[in-house]
Amino acid sequence: MSSSSSSSSQPKTLRIGIIGFGPFAQFLAKTMMKQGHFIRVTSRSDYSELCTNLGILFFRDMGAFLESDNEVIMISTSILSLSRVVESIPFNCLKRPTLFVDVLSVKEHPKDVLLRIMPEECDLLCTHPMFGPESGKDGWTDLTFMYDMVRIRDQPLCSSFLHIFSSEGCKMLEMTCEEHDRLAAQSQFLTHTIGRILSEMEVEPTPIDTKGFQKLVQVKESAVKDSFDLFSGLFIHNRFARQQMKNLEVALEKTKEKLQERSKELQDPIISKF
Repeated sequence: MSSSSSSSSQPKTLRIGIIGFGPFAQFLAKTMMKQGHFIRVTSRSDYSELCTNLGILFFRDMGAFLESDNEVIMISTSILSLSRVVESIPFNCLKRPTLFVDVLSVKEHPKDVLLRIMPEECDLLCTHPMFGPESGKDGWTDLTFMYDMVRIRDQPLCSSFLHIFSSEGCKMLEMTCEEHDRLAAQSQFLTHTIGRILSEMEVEPTPIDTKGFQKLVQVKESAVKDSFDLFSGLFIHNRFARQQMKNLEVALEKTKEKLQERSKELQDPIISKF
């Protein structure tokens, strides 16, 4: 694991194609365009009007999109739809060996899917920008950008792409996809799970909130802003998430047992059977 930037070579203006143009991809594209990169987009939904307003070429046809001679293709689909989308890509339409970059919140899954399906001559960079439109609205300085150079032969091209993020002040963190998913299950997935549990409990602010409770409400509100599809993807496609769910269940039971034992010690009939 390393926190050094991998963009020592002179960066270049890139032709970047984006597959999937939801809010997160739009957020990234705006900074890429600000830096002077040329953006082309294809997506299942029709973003032609938005792209026209942003000065971006939009392709309804995936084949025409691939034939537009992108140097980099960034995949920004949902976690759950990734396999279907990648399997539908007509790779024979590519005009050159291309750098594929994914920006999904899980890493082993896109790595495995892309290595299995995409042409061997294409490079693969797996990444996870650990921020989004809300946390990155005032700039990307000191925000973490995780990456794994899974299969890189065109190092200058890869470095130029990474420079997009390092030049904005991101904390560049090189890490394997496996290590990312192990740590993400302990942090990101656990946070989403706690938030979803609090939402099911219909937790709301009260007139006597402590600072700690206010933070719990913030966790709940942050979790429910994201789609349940994202939460499902974090669970289904991160092999470490199931163990974290089990750990949470075990911890809850242990905590209840300790309270029950203490209740018996004090011989309190009120909560001895909760």
